[in-house]
Amino acid sequence: MATLRQQALSMVQGRKRITATPPSHKISDYFGVNTFSTAQMKESLAPSVFKKVMEATNKGSKIDPSTAEEVASAIKTWALSKGVTHYTHWFQPLTGSTAEKHDSFFDALAGLEKFKGSALVQQEPDASSFPNGGIRSTFEARGYTAWDPTSPIFIFENTLCIPTIFVSYTGEALDYKTPLLRSIDAVNEAAVQICQMFDRNVRKVQPSLGVEQEYFVIDKALYSARPDLVMAGRTVYGHNPARGQQLDDHYFGSIPTRVKDFMVEFEIEALKLGIPVSTRHNEVAPGQFEVAPLFEEINKATDHNQLLMDVMEKVAEKHDLKVLLHEKPFAGLNGSGKHNNWSLITDTGVNLFQPSNSARENLQFLTFFVGTIKAVHDHADLLRASIASAGNDYRLGANEAPPAIISTFLGATLTDVLDELEKNGNIKIEKGDNMYMKLGISKIPEIILDNTDRNRTSPFAFTGNKFEFRAVGSQANVAGPMTALNVIVADTLKTMAADIEKELAKGKEKKIAIVDVLRKYIKESKKVRFEGDGYSEEWAAEAKKRGLSNLKSTPEALDVYKEKSVKELFERHGVMNEIELHARHEIMLENFIMKVQIESRVMGDLGLNHIIPTAILYQNKLIQNANGLKGLGLDNSAAVETIKEVSKHIESLKTNITAMTEARKKLNSEDDIVKKAKGYQSKVKEGYFEKIRYAVDKLELLVDDESWPLVKYREMLFIR
Repeated sequence: MATLRQQALSMVQGRKRITATPPSHKISDYFGVNTFSTAQMKESLAPSVFKKVMEATNKGSKIDPSTAEEVASAIKTWALSKGVTHYTHWFQPLTGSTAEKHDSFFDALAGLEKFKGSALVQQEPDASSFPNGGIRSTFEARGYTAWDPTSPIFIFENTLCIPTIFVSYTGEALDYKTPLLRSIDAVNEAAVQICQMFDRNVRKVQPSLGVEQEYFVIDKALYSARPDLVMAGRTVYGHNPARGQQLDDHYFGSIPTRVKDFMVEFEIEALKLGIPVSTRHNEVAPGQFEVAPLFEEINKATDHNQLLMDVMEKVAEKHDLKVLLHEKPFAGLNGSGKHNNWSLITDTGVNLFQPSNSARENLQFLTFFVGTIKAVHDHADLLRASIASAGNDYRLGANEAPPAIISTFLGATLTDVLDELEKNGNIKIEKGDNMYMKLGISKIPEIILDNTDRNRTSPFAFTGNKFEFRAVGSQANVAGPMTALNVIVADTLKTMAADIEKELAKGKEKKIAIVDVLRKYIKESKKVRFEGDGYSEEWAAEAKKRGLSNLKSTPEALDVYKEKSVKELFERHGVMNEIELHARHEIMLENFIMKVQIESRVMGDLGLNHIIPTAILYQNKLIQNANGLKGLGLDNSAAVETIKEVSKHIESLKTNITAMTEARKKLNSEDDIVKKAKGYQSKVKEGYFEKIRYAVDKLELLVDDESWPLVKYREMLFIR
């Protein structure tokens, strides 16, 4: 391993730049060229066919067989003109990654290229071979993928990719997309009901999403020389380098040359696929970066984020780099997340979270604003469960990410506004030259636009015209947390509409009825609002006093899926039935168990087969040196002390790895998956991971650098 490390370091020194040239200096010339866009459809299809496809996209109506044949023919012609030979249904099973099975356009029997409407609309992958949480037995293999016309068809790596949902033979969702699409319908229905209290012209409300994607990049050779990165996606061992991120000189710093070349190329490929990437920069930790797109309709944004991660990984290979998407690949350094910027947009072009100069629109803004806060308050544990994973557990609350306590940050002015509404008083806020936005209703204060700083420690912060869900992990499929967010907001808005109707039935004027309901909701949700430092111990104590949950581990967080109220919530809005919810709970627990199990095995393998033998060899050298010094009558006390310290850490490593292995074996015979997951958390991860790592990291400092088998942090993070 030490030799492999030196070979890897030598390879990095000889790397050459690989540059990419955009097809045009104007992005508009090639943006979306690899997508069968609305413009491409309009050009390729007969007007009557195009109209039916648009109705399916905008209204959810079904596409009949004859229309499907017309669309398939146009898609085939377009794809063949670009040299495409195969097609696939591109779907998102509950593995966390995307899946595809490629079929050829060429029909050998007919001697020509074919693509039928039936192949466009539906295919049949094996439903038992993907995680299904008991929905399908091993011998019950039938499942279906069905075309989602609301997300553009695209060409990737010479294959035509058709975005689809994935369901079982009996109709249960086996993917992330199906519940997301259902939740979009749910929040649309509920939001339109509220909107029509203000504007009868609103017929549709669409959730919007912008996903900021954080990631690390290291050289591929250094990655390959770290078995823990290869097997577990994170470094289970590694002492912090003398210089990490403490100088604050990486954030927004000059992007390293090879990384910038990689960024330029993956951005070109992303733009060809219609992914509107617009921002790139260094993040806080060395070797950490971020890419962010423009806002899109939430289903398309989700698909684009999944596709973007794939594009990044494949382009990185060409540049002899490796993208690390794990939430915490390096201990002691910032972890990576996905900041999900979520808002609601009407078909009349209004962002419902954007204050304005209009009194009516500001009351509408406050209605949706307060409704969202109430939803987060009432369903905080569900939001926490929606972001739970083995990887994200390492990141949350680690002094660079939001804590596991779900709270909302509003800013000083909006906090004052809500406080005043609750007290039924009136205030006038004077701050510089900021713009006032008058609500025009008695007892409601004026609102100021962009009047406050942002809070990076908040898991769910209002940032001017959107809410930013910062706690989502960097590997996650954002459809999971966004489905949960859509559902809880839909539920609260439905309840809010009913409560307003009750006030109207008492003979109250509409504006007063709405304000009275808002006052009630503000009071009921107040404890979830927090403006301070989410990293502080004081907040943890205060949150406990308020009765807010602090669910630090995935098994603990996932318990919420067993609650009757959560099952009723998802069923009430037609997003997931009890079977689908139970399946997801089981799949997430299984995933957690397997991730911790893999990390445990990697720790044991590296510790016993690489670290201990290396440490013993070094120990023997020290013993020889100590004996030599003694034979010469020289002081050997320093060598003897080092020998003792090395011996202590070797013994600790052996003892704890053996005990961890035994604990794992006992847990593997546990049939109850909840008990098994919680056992892996408390008896394996919490019981031994830190103890074992401590011993190895201390040995890294003691053993001769030339002999150490693992590529070190300073090498992975700073050598380009």
